[in-house]
Amino acid sequence: MTDGGQNILMVSADRWVVAGEQGPFHTMLEGFSRHWDRIDVIGLRPDSIEATQVFGNVHLHHPTTGKLAQPGFIERTGRRLASERPYVVITSHDYNPFYNGLGSWRISRATGIPYVAEIHHVPGHPRPASARERLDRVATRAYVKWAGSRAAAFRVVNAVELPELLKRWGVPAERIEVLPSLYLDLETFVPEPRDDDPEPCDLLMVGRLVPNKGHLQVLEALRRLRNRAIGEVRLRIIGRGPLEGALERFIRQHGLQGHVERVPWVAEVSGLAGHYRSARYLVCASTSEGGPRIVAEAMACGTPVVSTTVGVVPELIDDGRNGLLYDGTTNHLTLRLQRALADAALETRLGGVLPGDLSSLRHADVLEHLADGLKRIAAAHRARKS
Repeated sequence: MTDGGQNILMVSADRWVVAGEQGPFHTMLEGFSRHWDRIDVIGLRPDSIEATQVFGNVHLHHPTTGKLAQPGFIERTGRRLASERPYVVITSHDYNPFYNGLGSWRISRATGIPYVAEIHHVPGHPRPASARERLDRVATRAYVKWAGSRAAAFRVVNAVELPELLKRWGVPAERIEVLPSLYLDLETFVPEPRDDDPEPCDLLMVGRLVPNKGHLQVLEALRRLRNRAIGEVRLRIIGRGPLEGALERFIRQHGLQGHVERVPWVAEVSGLAGHYRSARYLVCASTSEGGPRIVAEAMACGTPVVSTTVGVVPELIDDGRNGLLYDGTTNHLTLRLQRALADAALETRLGGVLPGDLSSLRHADVLEHLADGLKRIAAAHRARKS
């Protein structure tokens, strides 16, 4: 084993950085790498491998086998890496079926390196989008109970929703660490239009095509709006995922082809910022989220948001002042969108207070706070054990 070093081992759900895609986790690693001598990331099996090292000190380790073998791969890889160098802490991005947490605990048990269970969001909380999410919520509660005596701490990414839930599940407040993952590049996400911004649209959705993002609800609201006298409404959906076929069927069945534009992927964050600026409103219909990041990104670009009260949204949006909130039902969403699109004075008023003060979300500061917080958790854990 080499001597010294501020190194971190991250057990992640990511499979895209190694494949060369520059999404949110890629951006996070770029800034996070400045706070560690070395970062090792153990992720999922990717579709392709384009790079196993990025930003000089970030090393990517991915299996060629499926999910059933993932806990063993995590343990073997982590123990091998720990035999080569010391690590301050292990972070585990935890979600059902919790093989990340199981593998991280095995490494921790064998090496003594503390592991932090990261609960970014709980599927089905505050509202389930499917039967699977109901099962996921039950499984998450069971995992939290199991990890209570094994993890050094639970990291959550919002200050109200998740801490309250974990405390109801029996986690002591002192074991819960609020270390947000919501950060912005405030030089890219700006209100000023660019010459290469996309064509305008009325409504924008950004996110993976999965049940908890609420795409089908927004399409149903769009169908209802078509029958109301507010003119043509154009929705742009950026994202890809398992619900793509269901969305396409809904669009065809209800004759929405001329109202919906699909954009599977936007490679650069500057391009994504352009899409925010081109929209009159961003719609966030999520039923469960840790963030969602898209709400803050849109606000930074001067675009008002219509959203559920999920994750950090109540911390960002003051209903009627800098955005609009709805109760999660399709009826309320339709009414909110109808008002937003028909009331020019409201649109002007909402946009007039944006982006507001988002300095607390500055990319570099959030990542520094995260790195310092993880180091502090590890030091406190070691002090308790000594």
